[in-house]
Amino acid sequence: MATDVSPSCGAAPAALRFNPRMLFLSRSPAPIHAALRGEPVALAAALPLRDDVSTDEITPIAILTHYDEKLGRYPYTGLQVQGQRPVAPGALARSGIEVVVAGKRYGKGSSREHSPAAERLAGVRLVIAESFERIYRQNADNIGLLTSTDMGLVQRIAAGEAIALEELLVGRDALAAAIVRSGGLLRFGQACLRGMRPAPVPTAPAAPGPRTLFEKIVARHALATAFTPAHPAAGEGAFVRADWRFIHEYYTGMAAHMLHASLGRPLALRDPASIVVFEDHTSYVEESPAHVRGGLVPDVRRMVDAQRRFVADHGLRCHRTLTEAEAARDDGSNVAGISHAMVTERYALPGQLVVGTDSHTPHSGALGCAAFGVGTTDMANAFVTGAVRMTLPASLRVELDGRLAPGVTAKDVALHLLALPFIREGGGVGKVFEFAGAAIAAMSTDERATLTNMTAELGGFTGIVAPDAETVRFLRERRGVDFAPESWMRSDPGAHYAHVIRVDCAQVGPMVAAPGDPGNGQPLARLARPVRIDIAYGGSCTAGKREDFDHYHAVLRWAADRGLRVAPGVALYLQFGTTAVRDHCAAAGYLDAFERVGARILQPSCGACGNCGPGGSSDPGQVTVSAINRNFPGRGGPGSVWLASPPTVAASAIAGEILSFEELQARHA
Repeated sequence: MATDVSPSCGAAPAALRFNPRMLFLSRSPAPIHAALRGEPVALAAALPLRDDVSTDEITPIAILTHYDEKLGRYPYTGLQVQGQRPVAPGALARSGIEVVVAGKRYGKGSSREHSPAAERLAGVRLVIAESFERIYRQNADNIGLLTSTDMGLVQRIAAGEAIALEELLVGRDALAAAIVRSGGLLRFGQACLRGMRPAPVPTAPAAPGPRTLFEKIVARHALATAFTPAHPAAGEGAFVRADWRFIHEYYTGMAAHMLHASLGRPLALRDPASIVVFEDHTSYVEESPAHVRGGLVPDVRRMVDAQRRFVADHGLRCHRTLTEAEAARDDGSNVAGISHAMVTERYALPGQLVVGTDSHTPHSGALGCAAFGVGTTDMANAFVTGAVRMTLPASLRVELDGRLAPGVTAKDVALHLLALPFIREGGGVGKVFEFAGAAIAAMSTDERATLTNMTAELGGFTGIVAPDAETVRFLRERRGVDFAPESWMRSDPGAHYAHVIRVDCAQVGPMVAAPGDPGNGQPLARLARPVRIDIAYGGSCTAGKREDFDHYHAVLRWAADRGLRVAPGVALYLQFGTTAVRDHCAAAGYLDAFERVGARILQPSCGACGNCGPGGSSDPGQVTVSAINRNFPGRGGPGSVWLASPPTVAASAIAGEILSFEELQARHA
């Protein structure tokens, strides 16, 4: 077990008092309005509370251009309740409220640390929720925002009772508690992380019983400290070294700001050769309705400039995406794309540990990596100490049996998993999803990456697939890397799993997820009535890979050969995930079919998925069918977003309504 942290590393008071007037994030706007007006609101009057409050609602992506005190004006400005947005800019900061209360799975979605930072800067000191998503809570710990799942605190705080800090740490692992007592990770790191060293790698027979592949990778990357066990058990805190650390422009300015504020200049970064910086969200920002209407484009440019200065100051490796004008002049030497897709294409290798400031960092788990997302403070601390904080998660095994039917993709499997009651109820939160079975063995690496990528939506810590012959093929053909799996690169027979999910993939058909949450999945064949669309978007890290474009092309070539075009009144956008995908499509002759049906082709970028480029809605009445990974309120614009697979998105663009490729073919037989 981890030892207790010495008093010298603790800075928080023993007991805390809070303003007894609280903000309850209710399913009704009335209690929220009342609290912000300064009126006392009882918990009973606010029930039921909102579940699934996402980071897109706490801090909409358009305000992520702020990375300092200005964030304090914006918490909950994206919160939608009964069609209203009850929290205006500045309202929370003016209210004097220090405690916010919500329901289950608070902070789901993005790894953006802007969300707890905005809350804290607006004066919030404590968030109470029935349960938290892993990255949100870790981010809150790291910046000194307190969290608790003890709903009994509400009545006590309302009565003016002081709350002992130790009560807020009940159930937390020793490392999390130490960081909270220290007032945040940067303070803890500077005071308490000196003298770290690699922990010895346990080997048979000394190894502690059968282990999963993820546990073996962590053991090979563990750092021994005075405050963490050399070989943590599930639920214990740990520090590990990463083979690769990556960050993108929505986080770099914030990380630099906090490092300079805490440590001054110049900064000494640990092992800068293993840091990769990406400019992957903002190349189309001038066409983002949210950014243009909000006058935020200059802020975006300042944010990008802050990242470029940081890169130049420290001589870091950086990949920059291209605008369409730049792409037209590109000689092919520029290598760019969405960060986590690029890491899988160019950097990560089986058995490595990869961290990035994006919730979809698990993308690289398709190669047999331990790859997971972290927040800004975690990355800032890792930049200067080389240590990455984690709480060792338990693992789930997902057995995907059978074989997928023609036209059914990994995206359909992901939406099927998201709709399972076990997942909807939070059974996967904070877990490692280990994918195995006959269907996985038959999947390409691109398809496996869809599943590991979307463990973020499943609530998981990461996803992983053991390397095999397909991994060998991918690395050789895509990257020119000769690789042979080592004997340890698999889970041991008898390894412990908290739960096993079994899916007969032969029974999974084309799926969609209704607007509001990726978990709103249902078989496409069961839609009660036709859903007309205004926008179809194919792209993002989840659906902008080479084989995703093979799917788009199969549908659109079929349509073009029959003289069909994108339906009147519908806009179809296809956006490459990386320049390698773009080059593959050009070499394969795909662009002709895309142009013949009337699709707009976009250069690699996160684009509409992050509501920062073409393909997002501009009006609440618009309906989008999208191959992206999440459709939280406000994600992709003010309209409604349905999630679907690449072939369904392409077929729907031709039909003008959500339709599978098989149904489209039947209509035009």
